[in-house]
Order: sequence, then structure tokens, then C-alpha cells
Amino acid sequence: MIREIMKYPEPVLARKAKPVTEFDAALETLVADMFESMYAAEGIGLAGPQIAVSQRVTVIDLSFQKDAAQKIVLINPEIVYSEGKLREEEGCLSLPDIRAKVDRAAKVKVRAQNVKGEPIELEGEDLLSRAFQHEIDHLDGILFLDRISRLKRDLLLRRIKKLQQAGEW
Repeated sequence: MIREIMKYPEPVLARKAKPVTEFDAALETLVADMFESMYAAEGIGLAGPQIAVSQRVTVIDLSFQKDAAQKIVLINPEIVYSEGKLREEEGCLSLPDIRAKVDRAAKVKVRAQNVKGEPIELEGEDLLSRAFQHEIDHLDGILFLDRISRLKRDLLLRRIKKLQQAGEW
């Protein structure tokens, strides 16, 4: 089922998500809905809060449906190691048509659980590293707007306000 993606400034996007404690059919359905919603919105990552589910769940697919083996599900993820620095442009399904250059670690290691509750560790470099960090930020109530300069953020927030006033947001 395709779920509505929350747009900034929805309050759920600014709250830290709760840890998942039940690894059941409802969680599997949520994950399936998240992939379906992400693909419908033409994204490569989606976190629970973005569909108004304040749980520490995120899905990522850099292949965008081209390779099922690249589908990643992270439950209760945490970054346990990072190195390097990368500055690249980012976008976000909760901030449509808004993009900005964001500094991120070039490489990270993530510890999480899979949909069955089993522990997993994954490493990511470049775009995958960025996706891990971006989605985990969502679970902590952080948007990429919070990681850019105050000047750039103010400019983007003014643009969003104009879109809201015009009924286009």
C-alpha cells in the first residue's frame, strides 16, 4: 500500500523515532509499504517518520527496483564507524524539489537488525554511505536542512514558505 509522504514542517519529521520491539507480520507489512511508497515517489531511501510512523525503520534501494539484491532494510540502525568526508548535493522526499550540498562521512559502518530481528552490520561508501546517514538522521528527527549553513537554510526555508503561500507545498 502506498502511504502519504510527510512534507516539512510536519512535526513527526522533527521527533526522534521509537525503537522497534515487535518483529512480526505488521513490521513486514510496514517494510513492504515503505518500499512501495518510496518507489512511487521515485526515491532511493525512506524512513518511518516520513510516512508518519515514528519507528526506527528505514529502507534503501540505490538500484531503484532494478536489482532486488540491493534492497536494504534497517531496523533500529546506528552508525558505529565513520571515516572521510564527502560534500555532495542531497534531496529528500519530505522536501520535494529542494536540494543542497551536505557534508557527510565518505564511509560508514551501520549496525542494525533485519526484519526478523537478527543483528546485521553493513558498510557503505559514497552514495550508500550518504543514504545510510540521511535515513538514520530522519530517525533522529534531523533533516538535511539541519546540516547546512544557516544562510543556505534560511534561503531554502523562505522558498518553502513562498511555495506554501502559493498552495504548491
